[in-house]
Amino acid sequence: MMRLSAPIKTAVVLAAAALAAVGAQGCGPTVSGGDANLPNGKKLFVSRCGACHVLGRAGSKGVTGPNLDGAFQQALADGFPRSTYEGVTHRQILYPDTKGAMPANLATGQDARDVAAYVAWAAARPGKDTGILDAIVPGLNQVVAVAKGGQLEIDADPSGQLKYLASAATASAGTLVLTSVNKASIPHNIALQGSGVNELGNIVQNGKTSMITVTVKPGKYTFFCSVPGHRLAGMQGTLTVK
Repeated sequence: MMRLSAPIKTAVVLAAAALAAVGAQGCGPTVSGGDANLPNGKKLFVSRCGACHVLGRAGSKGVTGPNLDGAFQQALADGFPRSTYEGVTHRQILYPDTKGAMPANLATGQDARDVAAYVAWAAARPGKDTGILDAIVPGLNQVVAVAKGGQLEIDADPSGQLKYLASAATASAGTLVLTSVNKASIPHNIALQGSGVNELGNIVQNGKTSMITVTVKPGKYTFFCSVPGHRLAGMQGTLTVK
């Protein structure tokens, strides 16, 4: 997560001299004129930063870090080109505020430059990514998870986005075991509320499984991630028990 250690305008003033903006959809020139792999930058941003930051083109809806689209909109309004924002973002990745929530070493070397280049290219840019950039994080079909034999699996999005692979689920009344595999490095869990049920699973990451066992009767329930901010960002769905 990138937590700006100073107002964006101040950081921009301290950044390297700005160059003309050049758009890119793949490997090649970045907004600052250097070479970077934008698809790699987007992939790393989604998996390591997207759970904390809003960035429209990456489809991320994080709630704990600055809204990168909003921050850059102000920078553009103040007359600063995208190349300067790339420098600011790169510096924040390499030297995060030790008093903030952003961990060190989210990306290093060329990876850090790739992330900075993608953020600078994508932030506050209208429209959607196309071509190779669109293929990096393909839209996941929202499906209805169906319980089988009293077992219901509702896995977290493996790309790190704040959502499950299913937006709804169905089950029969009785004892129900809910499991949620989380392959991402962003922590998630599975929780269930409704009709007197209020169960929270263990918070897991990196391929581990969160699990709860509940007794449900016919009606509507809400499954969600109880990690602060995740449910608010949309990591929830409806369980219908028949």
